[in-house]
Amino acid sequence: MRRVAVRSVVVAGLLALGAGVPGPAQAWGAGRGAGWAGPEADVSYHGRVALSGSHLRVWLVPENDGPSALANATLRVRLSADLADRQRLADGCARAGLREVVCETGPLPLHGRGRHVGLSLELREPAAEVVVRVDTWWNGGATDRNRANNEHVVLALDTGDAYAF
Repeated sequence: MRRVAVRSVVVAGLLALGAGVPGPAQAWGAGRGAGWAGPEADVSYHGRVALSGSHLRVWLVPENDGPSALANATLRVRLSADLADRQRLADGCARAGLREVVCETGPLPLHGRGRHVGLSLELREPAAEVVVRVDTWWNGGATDRNRANNEHVVLALDTGDAYAF
């Protein structure tokens, strides 16, 4: 049942990115003056990443500071290194490319948090460092005027230490 929800979020995200429905420009507020009247939300992410050899851990919590609640959103984690062919991903997450994973946030209540997301990712080969980019891939068509708090770039060194964002 959970995989169906992930597929529907991923399909909805793909549709929003180019199949005749309001796309990223409208979702982020560029279309406000052009008749786009979706909800407004302020999605943000807080978490940490740790790299040890070829094992990368990512923990994060999505939050919404409003002014509207969201039924769901999809966050994206992109890496500067290739993922191993086989991954065991958390419920609500799906691989979206050689270096990309997307995860649903679950409901984001007004001034509340979504579900905690924990990823234990295997890289194709050990790396001395990995750049981890976290952002919103799909937000249900909401306008987000403060994108600075939902786009993060973190350099994780092969120390096993957790780097916060």
